[in-house]
Amino acid sequence: MTDRVTSSIEYCDNKPGAVQEYPFGPQPLVMKVGGKMFAFFSKDSITLKCDPHIAENLREQYADVKPGYHMNKKHWNTVMLEGTLTEEELQSMMDHSYELVVAALPKAVRQALQT
Repeated sequence: MTDRVTSSIEYCDNKPGAVQEYPFGPQPLVMKVGGKMFAFFSKDSITLKCDPHIAENLREQYADVKPGYHMNKKHWNTVMLEGTLTEEELQSMMDHSYELVVAALPKAVRQALQT
């Protein structure tokens, strides 16, 4: 695992309520909040939930952002971690994914994450 993958996992793991799971075997690592997935890590990429309009824009803007691998390509992007994205750009995408998932959780679960 590369340093960029490790630092991205740590970044997601520090989100309130984030948990690591391996529901599909030893790979991929899946990050969840409130029982819902917001990030999938492979050895060189991360797949993140994304607003459909933003997803298209990101794919047009960055060569390292592709439609979600094995996911609903309208709502998920796969981002190459060893590419040209800055740490700030990548963290912004991880934040967006987490926030989308949290926003869809029941109110009581959202409130519990804030405390």
